[in-house]
Parts: sequence; C-alpha cells; structure tokens
Amino acid sequence: MTDVIPLRPPLAEADVTPLEVGDRVSLSGPMYGARDAAHKKMVDLLDANQPLPVDLRGHVIFYVGPTPAPPGRVIGSAGPTTSLRMDAYAPRMYEYGVRATVGKGNRGQAVIDALVKHKAVYLIAIGGLGATLAQRIKTAKVVAYPELGTEALWEFRVEDFPAIVANDARGRDIFKEGQEAWAKKLAAP
Repeated sequence: MTDVIPLRPPLAEADVTPLEVGDRVSLSGPMYGARDAAHKKMVDLLDANQPLPVDLRGHVIFYVGPTPAPPGRVIGSAGPTTSLRMDAYAPRMYEYGVRATVGKGNRGQAVIDALVKHKAVYLIAIGGLGATLAQRIKTAKVVAYPELGTEALWEFRVEDFPAIVANDARGRDIFKEGQEAWAKKLAAP
C-alpha cells in the first residue's frame, strides 16, 4: 500500500504531474464545491472573456451539492456527485487553470485529453460516505450563485480530505486499467 500524498491547494503543475493513477492523496486547505449549474455559469463567463466570481486557477473543485448543516455543524452530508455530469464543462475549466477535480465515477475521453493537455488530475472520493467526508470540511460558505441553492459555488476549508487519483496528467485511467486487469484475470485458465 502506498503512502498518502499530502496536497495543499492552490496547486502548481509540479504538484500534480508526479501523481499516478491509484495514488492516495490528502487535501488540506481551500477547496471549492460546484455542480453542473454552477459550472455552466462559470464556463459561460469564461467564454465571454469575463472573470469568474472567484479565481479558481490552481484550485480543486469538488463535485458536490451538500445538504444543509444541522445545528452545531459546518455542513450537512457532502458526498461526491457523478462526475460525468460535468464533462461538458471540465475541459474549459482545466484550460482556465483548475488543477484538480474530485467526484465519483469515470470521465469521458475529452476530459482525459484535457487533463493531459493542461497538466491536471481527476480524483475520486468514495460515494456513500457523505457524512464522513463532511467531517473533513472545517468551514463552508457560498461564494457565488446563491440562487442555485445547494448547487451554488461553495468555498470549503478542508483538512485531510481523502481521495484517489483516477486520471493522471499522463492520460492513465484507473477505471480502464482496472477493467483490463480483471478481463485478463478472468480470461486466464
């Protein structure tokens, strides 16, 4: 088992290019939360040569729509959402300078190509652990698009937020490699 690699956003290219598929990472520092509605608004701004409400260059976007915070808590459940929903927007966000995204599930080839081109990574968090992951979020506030409710753009401060590299900056894909490994194992006599 490999050691956990600490990452402290904002991240430089040199922070993510050594990462490989399967590496376990721990994020501490600022991390932003957004889903498809916020991504559409941000990509529309970028396409119109307008600034984003927050400079996300070098930062990590967590694909999440957190539930309301119960009394005495910073945030409610905060599990990853399906990343394919952001595939239409992700290449433009990586081009802008987002250095990593966190979600669940695999990505399309256009996203993998954008990760290689823009030296970024896609990380996965385990779905179904929203309450546990929420404990790693120390502060949470909406920083843009409050009209979107849970789909607003959030700013979190995280501490030791666990994730696994699913797609690295060289184009490797944990899902494809896993399927190929199992296919070989099942085909063996």
